[in-house]
Amino acid sequence: MNKQSSVKKQPREATTADQTRAALVHAALKLFGRQGFDGTSTREIAAEARANIGSIAYHFGGKEGLRAAAADHIVETIQGIAGQALGGVQASAPLTPEAARVQLFAALERMVGFVVVSPQAGEIVQFVLRELSHPTAALDRIYAGVFEPTHRRLCQIWEQATGEPAESEATRLTVFTLIGQVIYFRIGREAVMRRMGWREIGNAEAAKVVAATTDNLRAMLAARDARAGKKGKS
Repeated sequence: MNKQSSVKKQPREATTADQTRAALVHAALKLFGRQGFDGTSTREIAAEARANIGSIAYHFGGKEGLRAAAADHIVETIQGIAGQALGGVQASAPLTPEAARVQLFAALERMVGFVVVSPQAGEIVQFVLRELSHPTAALDRIYAGVFEPTHRRLCQIWEQATGEPAESEATRLTVFTLIGQVIYFRIGREAVMRRMGWREIGNAEAAKVVAATTDNLRAMLAARDARAGKKGKS
């Protein structure tokens, strides 16, 4: 009877440990982004997560390990979003120009849906902005796991859509502008809402952001097509 009880408890204890770990990561992500790493104590993190302060050392070895875990959580989250939007962040079978353009528009729309609307994205962006201002090993993890492969994949799709080399300076800068216009609606959220007279940025407002950003993409592609046409005639 005792053996059966101990067997039944193991999955429950594992689940509780996983829940505690996840709660600590989420609390760290939120507080590090809001207050900074040095401005956040382990006691505050534990209180936010409703966990024992000793669980931070138990699960992560300390505050620095928890920062690394928060970075890994960001990588896992964004990889999931990017994978769905880009058909995987690694190089895949080449697309036709038409299919590549469809994927660019779909990726932009999905980016707006997550970055601009999702509350979780707000915490992620705050954390990343802190890391960009004062880089640590956590930024190295995020760059290697998210920034570089996602940007590279978008550059590959841009090449398939336009014929411009994926790793050219012009293509890399163009892709940064595509991403940057979406990110602004998150980091400049309060300014956007005030200027637009919006009380929030929900699905209806996000649809307007999608319309504006996809219009920009459409204009960029049209400009490339026009230049290619002129070259073809000369």
